Amino acid sequence: MADPAELAAMRRAISLAALGLGTTSPNPPVGCVILDRRGVVVGEGFHERKGEAHAEAHALAMAGDRARGGTAVVTLEPCNHFGRTPPCRKLLIEAGIARCVIAVIDPTSREEGGAARLRAAGIDVEVGVLADEAELVLGPWLRALRTGRPFVTWASLAEVDGGRSSLPDPLLAEVRASVDAVLAEDGQVFEGVRGGHGPGMVELDGLASGGSPADLLASLHQGGVRSAVLNYNETNATSFLAAGLVDQVLVYLPARSAGSGGLGFGPEEFIPARYELREVRKTNGFVVIRAERA
Repeated sequence: MADPAELAAMRRAISLAALGLGTTSPNPPVGCVILDRRGVVVGEGFHERKGEAHAEAHALAMAGDRARGGTAVVTLEPCNHFGRTPPCRKLLIEAGIARCVIAVIDPTSREEGGAARLRAAGIDVEVGVLADEAELVLGPWLRALRTGRPFVTWASLAEVDGGRSSLPDPLLAEVRASVDAVLAEDGQVFEGVRGGHGPGMVELDGLASGGSPADLLASLHQGGVRSAVLNYNETNATSFLAAGLVDQVLVYLPARSAGSGGLGFGPEEFIPARYELREVRKTNGFVVIRAERA
């Protein structure tokens, strides 16, 4: 069973993994922490971009010889295949890791998987450690694998009359910072994280939406997109909602002017049927609600 140092390291690895949101697709956002024999953190890293070093490689490079006899704590099962980078299970074995703590098994594992290969090499492997917490970051990627389309968030600005409009650029900048693509009301699709995704990512700029919502999302998924934001008003989002293609809604509720008593409307007005409230927070003069499809 994972000890307190390993649990703390896993939560740190989960936080590190979030730094890769929006830039790793179609690969998953993964974090890794290396503990030495005494349980002290000696290395850490996260997968930054597709085609570049994985989380384990970054963490092992930082740890150096201190990794020998230590523990690798990783949010997703180390990969077991050769691609643009060598298999992470091979790097861990060569580094002399004695134990590997894994949150989530990789559903895309090839052959017997990295965990099995690590065990075969004599490494103690524990799986399922803080898996629910790890899925706070891995969840959209895992959902995209199951559905064959990106994890979709409908983001909107609440209007006093009960309607919803698309987000203005300052608010959209916050939302797009952790997704692969943004679908705009004018039918265009563009990259979520500014600065691009690196080699192999689908070319999004100027891509017309066209076709049905399902066709568009399937096309984006095929091109490598695993998470997308609909920056739509209520009318334009209707077809996606009706088809069951929205995984969560994000609504910005403007605060009323000082002394007016708070919000001019309640969150319940903006949560669609079959969605459940998951988060309420305050940011820059807005109350933001997040609801997920039940």
